[in-house]
Formats: sequence, structure tokens, C-alpha cells
Amino acid sequence: MTFTTSPKSPLAALAGLLCFVLIVGGASGLLHEWFGWIQFMGFVRFLAPSGYEIYSYVIMVVLGFVVGAAGETVGRRGRG
Repeated sequence: MTFTTSPKSPLAALAGLLCFVLIVGGASGLLHEWFGWIQFMGFVRFLAPSGYEIYSYVIMVVLGFVVGAAGETVGRRGRG
């Protein structure tokens, strides 16, 4: 069994990292707001304005999915 990996463009790799941070940070913030659990990525709380935390975390998750989809598109375009 041979696994081959095609090299990712730097832009696609950056989009993947940003996608991960936004989705995990937003989900962690939502869990913290709803259940009081510890925040896994606490630095994202500085991105959420006071009083609008839940809206901000939902927007982070949605934006993470959008950035991830855009990164996949850039990665496919670079390979083919």
C-alpha cells in the first residue's frame, strides 16, 4: 500500500490552519458560554465583543467552514 501526498500550496495550508482555528475556537467558545466548560482556545474570546459572544462564536464557526471550502478549492485548482 503506497500513500502519495501531493504538495499543498502555501495558501491552501494557511487556509486549512485558519479553518481549524476558527471552527475549534468557535465551538469551544460556544461550549464555554452554554455549559461553562473550560475554553480550549481561550484567545478567541478577545475576538468576541462583550455582550455578543454567542453570535461571534457562531460566525467564527461558519467563517471557518467558508475558509476551509475556499482552501480546498485553491488546493484543487493548484493540482489540476
